Amino acid sequence: MSRIRILSEQLANQIAAGEVVERPASVVKELVENSLDAGATQVDIHIEGSGSGLLRVADNGLGMDGDDVLLCIERHATSKLQNEGQLAAIATLGFRGEAIPSIASVSWMTILSRPREHDLGTRAEIRYGSLQAVHQDGCTRGTVFEVRHLFGNMPARKKFLKSARTEMHHVEEVVKNQALAHPQTGFSLQIDGREVLAYQPDADLESRVREVFRYRGKLLPLHQSEADDSGELGLEGYLLLPEMAQAGNARLRLLVNDRPVQDAMIRHAVSEGLQGFLMKGYQPAGAVLVTIAPDQVDVNVHPAKREIRFRKSEEVHRFIVDRVACAISGYQQTLRASIFAPAPIRQAVEPTFEGLRYPQPAAIPIPALVTAEPVGIQSRLPAMSVARPPVDLVSEPSVQDAVPETGPLSPSIIPTPTEDFSGLILIGQLFSLYLLCERAGDFIVIDQHAAHERLLYGQLYQGYLAAKMPRQALLFPVTVELSPVQVETLEQRQAEVAALGFEADFFGDTTYVVKSVPAVVSHVEPGALLREILNGLRGPASPAAAQVIPQAVDQLLASMACKAAIKAGNRLQPVEMLKLLQQMQVSSVFSHCPHGRPVIKTFSVQDVEKWFHRHGG
Repeated sequence: MSRIRILSEQLANQIAAGEVVERPASVVKELVENSLDAGATQVDIHIEGSGSGLLRVADNGLGMDGDDVLLCIERHATSKLQNEGQLAAIATLGFRGEAIPSIASVSWMTILSRPREHDLGTRAEIRYGSLQAVHQDGCTRGTVFEVRHLFGNMPARKKFLKSARTEMHHVEEVVKNQALAHPQTGFSLQIDGREVLAYQPDADLESRVREVFRYRGKLLPLHQSEADDSGELGLEGYLLLPEMAQAGNARLRLLVNDRPVQDAMIRHAVSEGLQGFLMKGYQPAGAVLVTIAPDQVDVNVHPAKREIRFRKSEEVHRFIVDRVACAISGYQQTLRASIFAPAPIRQAVEPTFEGLRYPQPAAIPIPALVTAEPVGIQSRLPAMSVARPPVDLVSEPSVQDAVPETGPLSPSIIPTPTEDFSGLILIGQLFSLYLLCERAGDFIVIDQHAAHERLLYGQLYQGYLAAKMPRQALLFPVTVELSPVQVETLEQRQAEVAALGFEADFFGDTTYVVKSVPAVVSHVEPGALLREILNGLRGPASPAAAQVIPQAVDQLLASMACKAAIKAGNRLQPVEMLKLLQQMQVSSVFSHCPHGRPVIKTFSVQDVEKWFHRHGG
């Protein structure tokens, strides 16, 4: 007697349900995808009892006639695939014909559906995979699925469900992802009679992103919807500003051909495009929508269709990195215009320091006990001195246009400003750390250390790329004792150490003589800096891959810039403040330091008035 037996249809469906139906959110996902494939413009979800009591999904899509209602509960019955060739280029969300029979095998399911051209609809009732009744019924156009007693015949599976709050969170995530993928469709979610989510139809993508993330701040648009040269690849979406990546509901939601997915490669590409703008521990947040020819992506690699595989993953990765980098570069241009461009309306003030202006003292009545002499700029800005010679903000970079810019992480510092930014008024320095400015009704705070660090990093970056790192010869060479590992690293990576601006000659045993250092860090102790560089370069050199320079070198450049930048506690002279602002104006990147910290914070008049409860009055 044969030991191998063919499983019953009911048992096969329950096994399939174990892969497809993990929790109530899985049911919502599969049914909503069917609604979207049916062309629905409104999808309403109602849940009771954590999803195991009642789960209803109603849509206004094409609907099904009586024959299709009966066929849809059969395993591997689908209207979305006709032949094997279509499997290599899937253009619909569903295609396997497994979801509905799998759900029906572990629940009490009711289907009510009517096509537009029919006067009556069809109602079918299925109890744990067994058809109980089917008859005509009156209903509106579209389809309604009701799922009750989920996992009622599988108590072991039901026991593994999490708390009601956790399960409903997963349901909300499904609805949010689908709402982002289909902004033209309206969605509503009710849990135990309470409306939790409501998205109106015919929305644009930006407003839908703001709704889903509950975010009113600035967004980075990824309006690169034009396809690549082959016509097979495009990208659009919106990202939250890098410093907002950890805020509230922030996370990165990925969609490929309108399908929510989990893909480490896309996530890595977005992070790489934002390299230098995300603080340590922060992850990108927003919505990224990739469009690609259906035959260039395989969506049939996971039972729940969450994972995908690209046929040319390296090209897709490079494409996304470039587009995200372009978006952050465009943000720099927009920010520059909002900060440094001449204000449209401003009071006449006397120009000083090549276009940047200080406010002139206003004619304010002064009490008799206070001197009535006008208060000049020198007294409005505190006396400023520095304990050590400051990094020369006034001197111009010695590397000019060494190589063309390749992206947002390769800023150039131009010697002279190209336009007047007299709309920006410098007020002074706060806590020997922040520059306070005013422009067209905005109060602007600038972190002097972060700003200078970004500028120096840009100079170092360009110098490294051009192999023309500005050097400062030491008047008195410095001897440095290195560890055996550091000596080995120096011998193996001598070319990279030289490219970073160091000249170190062997003196004997583990002692080296440093004769020159990078010019921008010439005031930093040479021995400590050389040791740090050697520690950072430890190990075999690896190819830069898609990056312009190796990550280890990039980190070293950022560290060097940090050490050379103005420190907290350094009081700056007015000319130094103005020069810093001037260099920010002409740098291609200035919004974040190389470690991702924001440089600028802007407060509107309304923000300030709220601090003092003026409310505009």
